[in-house]
Amino acid sequence: MKKLKLLALALGLSALLAGCRESDRVSYNLSKEADNFNVVRKITIINAIKGEVLYQVTGKMSIEQGENQLVIIAEDDKGEYKKHFIGLSDNVTYVVEDITGKGVSNTKYTLIFNPEMIIPIDAKLAD
Repeated sequence: MKKLKLLALALGLSALLAGCRESDRVSYNLSKEADNFNVVRKITIINAIKGEVLYQVTGKMSIEQGENQLVIIAEDDKGEYKKHFIGLSDNVTYVVEDITGKGVSNTKYTLIFNPEMIIPIDAKLAD
């Protein structure tokens, strides 16, 4: 009886650990790639009452929705970053399209370390 309980416990734990759906892992990995500025997105802000496009931006962007605002951090073609705030209301909505797509794994993830964040060093070349 004790072996049966242990087996049931082991199977239950296995199910919990393996319970992550494939789509959850893919979604997480796609979001990570976009937040690391590796995915081109198109964001369209729309006035839902008038059906007008208020703002549109395309590029490598990380987005975060705060309370009544959308925060967009975009990387320009010079590698510089710009931060935009879009006010949201009951009649203003947005659509985010993934333009490039990304071949991410559905079974694993990758840790990415930015050395500049770990060791903030200003390197200067001496002649």
